Amino acid sequence: MYFLTSELYFPPPEFASPEGILAIGGDLSPQRLLLAYRNGIFPWFEEDEPILWWCPPERMVLFFDDLKVSKSMRNILNRNIFTVTFNTAFEQVIKQCRDTKRPGQNGTWITDDMTDAYIQLHKMGYAKSVEVWQGNTLAGGLYGVDLGHIFCGESMFSLVPNASKVAFITLAKKLQQKNYRLLDCQVHNNHLESLGASEITRDLFLKALKL
Repeated sequence: MYFLTSELYFPPPEFASPEGILAIGGDLSPQRLLLAYRNGIFPWFEEDEPILWWCPPERMVLFFDDLKVSKSMRNILNRNIFTVTFNTAFEQVIKQCRDTKRPGQNGTWITDDMTDAYIQLHKMGYAKSVEVWQGNTLAGGLYGVDLGHIFCGESMFSLVPNASKVAFITLAKKLQQKNYRLLDCQVHNNHLESLGASEITRDLFLKALKL
């Protein structure tokens, strides 16, 4: 495992441990975060841990042709139960992702420092959000880092059933229309798999990132 200094540098992804940890330490400056994402690396750590940088051997991604929209979700989308906006409430979205309780999780990896770092990236035009509203109330959403050809999803939340699915599906369709290559979901979970995401090798992901 590589220990980062103040130098703006990451080791090659193939140096990652079997579980995917590439480096430890460094900072969450906008410059380091952008360098990380452009090389397939992302930060993920708990509140009391040093910063851990990951580039896992298997990457969860959505190829847009694989998007799965169930009959019940199509019905929800067609009924216009929710209103979807983009980049109108980034700080609300990231703070809800941080604060919303999830079954089986004691806390969140979105620390105060992480929150501040991504808000700064948002102000620079790189971190973006999708907001799902029910009336005037924020019902769900997601945020991530937009590289211009790949959107790197970071976290999502729902305060109302299906709101995060609406955010994900709406974003995927918008990215497909703009000819993005894929939506990066980072690591496997069953929720994303149900929406069509699947795992590819690190090498294939890095090739897509560099094309």
